[in-house]
Amino acid sequence: MPAIPSLGGLRGRGNGRARIEPPIPVPLSAYVVDCAVYVDGKRLPGRWNHADAVKEVRRRREGFVWIGLHEPDEEQIQGIAEMYGLHELAVEDAVQAHQRPKLERYDDTLFMVLKTLRYVEHESPTTANEIVETGELMAFLGLDFIITVRHGAHSGLARLRHELDEDPETLKAGPSAVLHAITDHVVDHYLEVTSAIEDDIEEMETRVFAPRAVISAEQIYMMKREVLELRRAVVPLAAPVRRLSEGFTRLIPDDVRSYFRDVDDHLITVSERISNFDELLTTLVDATVAKISLQQNTDMRKITAWAAIITVPTMLAGIEGMNFEYMPELTWRFGYPLALLVILGACLLLYRIFRKNKWL
Repeated sequence: MPAIPSLGGLRGRGNGRARIEPPIPVPLSAYVVDCAVYVDGKRLPGRWNHADAVKEVRRRREGFVWIGLHEPDEEQIQGIAEMYGLHELAVEDAVQAHQRPKLERYDDTLFMVLKTLRYVEHESPTTANEIVETGELMAFLGLDFIITVRHGAHSGLARLRHELDEDPETLKAGPSAVLHAITDHVVDHYLEVTSAIEDDIEEMETRVFAPRAVISAEQIYMMKREVLELRRAVVPLAAPVRRLSEGFTRLIPDDVRSYFRDVDDHLITVSERISNFDELLTTLVDATVAKISLQQNTDMRKITAWAAIITVPTMLAGIEGMNFEYMPELTWRFGYPLALLVILGACLLLYRIFRKNKWL
């Protein structure tokens, strides 16, 4: 098995340089995005269908087939499943989607499910309705083939396939190297998405603790919901990646297993970020609720203070308005102005007391 020193370098390729967009492959059908035969790390020319591709590989007794499918239905994938010996339960999962990340072994075939993530651009995290969009990517791995099935518009592998086509040393390791590159590609997107979400949470944190800033607890709950969706996509993948790095199957050679350890390290970093997000958002919820409660208490004190001030003229006017015959100062010329002065003085006194106690 030749060394594959370039596997770890796929992630950083293009940094600091203009990125060359890969050519868009012409779909072979509505659901087969691409079908290629690789021998000695190089892609054979021509257009292949799934049957001729695997026959060519097995006739040569070297190389492998990489088929990319997009949201096939059960009838569309049936021919490929029969030709490549895919287990019916795994095929059912690949068609129906909505699976948790997992790794299953069926005889000489591995079936792996990964969740893909896309950060939804928005003006502000306090007004966005969605921040993370998820998709699914399934992979069937055999001795001489790898079949990828993707669900969702953002989980395409065209750029990754183009990069691998330009790196025959990596592809010499066989289909397991492709599985590593796909897993590494997905986890790298996790890092990008969590970095963007971290910026959103920092902006939200600034608004929560800013004086006189208005932010509702519902906005933070929305962010917490998105982080929960992120957790469901990322955390279950840790066990499958670790199993691949620990020699779970002979389909993953030793020189490729070592690169899955690097993916596992990055996945741990993402999981730790998500845990920190969850804890920070819980703190922000508590701070927001406390801030709202404090604002409500302040409002209630203001309402109570004004109600007390209004009570004074109401009370005096009510008493004077009874018009009993023997009420004191009822016929005095200065009785009315005096009553107004008493009301005004009492109101001003209460107002000063409340201002001093910071109720107003």
